[in-house]
Amino acid sequence: MENARKEDQIINQLKMVYDPEIPVNVYDLGLIYDCKILAEDRVEILMTLTSPSCSMAEMIVEEVKERVSELDFVKEAIIELTWDPPWTKILMSDEALLLLGFM
Repeated sequence: MENARKEDQIINQLKMVYDPEIPVNVYDLGLIYDCKILAEDRVEILMTLTSPSCSMAEMIVEEVKERVSELDFVKEAIIELTWDPPWTKILMSDEALLLLGFM
């Protein structure tokens, strides 16, 4: 399977993960900074959250890992949480901005 197709499948999985306090998925919120498909069917995701004090951080990161791991071609999902650069609403998709009333 080519990487572009794999990336699309990963994005679709990420779009199923929501911050419980915001009705927008983590991908459209702009919380996913990078996604790499590595050798041996490993996937590395660099992500952030809307706030370092997010009480649901562990749950959201775990759900991202679980959703990506559901894909047949993923043997291991490695999720790294970062706060640099800090998240801002500029990272949100147009769809998310519209949904949340910022457009």
